[in-house]
Amino acid sequence: MLVEMLMLAAAPLVIAHRGASGERPEHTIAAYELAIAQGADFIEPDLVPTKDGVLVARHENEIGGTTDVALRPEFADRKRTKTIDGESVTGWFTEDFTLAELKTLRARERLPQLRSTAHDGQYQIPTFAEVLALAKRRGVGVYPETKHPSYFEALGKGFDAPLLADLKAAGFTRSSDPVFIQSFEVGNLERLATKTKLRLVQLVGSATESPADRPGTTYGAMVTPAGLKRISAYAAGIGPEKNLVIPRDTAGALTGPTSLVRDAHAAGLVVHPWTFRAENYFLPAGHRSSADPRGRGDLQAEICAFLKAGVDGVFSDFTGEAVAARKACKP
Repeated sequence: MLVEMLMLAAAPLVIAHRGASGERPEHTIAAYELAIAQGADFIEPDLVPTKDGVLVARHENEIGGTTDVALRPEFADRKRTKTIDGESVTGWFTEDFTLAELKTLRARERLPQLRSTAHDGQYQIPTFAEVLALAKRRGVGVYPETKHPSYFEALGKGFDAPLLADLKAAGFTRSSDPVFIQSFEVGNLERLATKTKLRLVQLVGSATESPADRPGTTYGAMVTPAGLKRISAYAAGIGPEKNLVIPRDTAGALTGPTSLVRDAHAAGLVVHPWTFRAENYFLPAGHRSSADPRGRGDLQAEICAFLKAGVDGVFSDFTGEAVAARKACKP
């Protein structure tokens, strides 16, 4: 199974975005286990460090919205306001908690206005090592993202050493191993390229945005043919915001594909766009089931359009829907 999914000619990958995060609180073992049961090829843990230097799976280091920390009086004095990648953020931050303290917290649904909260309070924050152990046990790949690496570097909490140590301990060191390491920043990927043979993926935001460590360079410039060639010097692929692959018109409907997939393939890069979600709130016009933002529309049809555009994989909160789309839609 793993050999097949590593081949470029194989079926497009289904990457469980934060686990089956449309159906369980994101970045929990329960979300990853459900995604694996639904057929994910890779599970994606976003990584941030604790006060004592352990990598844990959280979308952000601010955890007020994804745990019950705000309800814990013993941690009320940990609330802070910090500047992260140029933005002022107020809340509770993983780097101010030891792993033992974080393990006392319980996960909550990040989007309660759109998704069920029935599983709130049931699951712990997992460590990266725990996610790797699950992936090894169940025979799927891992697709970790380093969150705010330059911010943590400035705090003396660099990602490189603990990230590569956890991966090595799990037996992942080779380019053929089922691992992609991703980041929205550039410098840490360039540095990692000199330290590991594991495949790297340059995440790409909207065209007018810039990497936090490259404020003078837009993502739009990075996905030109010349920019993609530069990325190919250190990375094996790109993870673009999906509108860069198929934009939406003024009414919110999908248009035709851009040249990005073709250009990236010409540079030797795989393309794994994000993020595919089933709620009407996120879907293109024409794929929504109703005006109710919580209602679920035709996610499979949206994914099918991207598979036909030639992408090599998709990040989805709804693993089962993505697996079904891959089966039903032939590029």
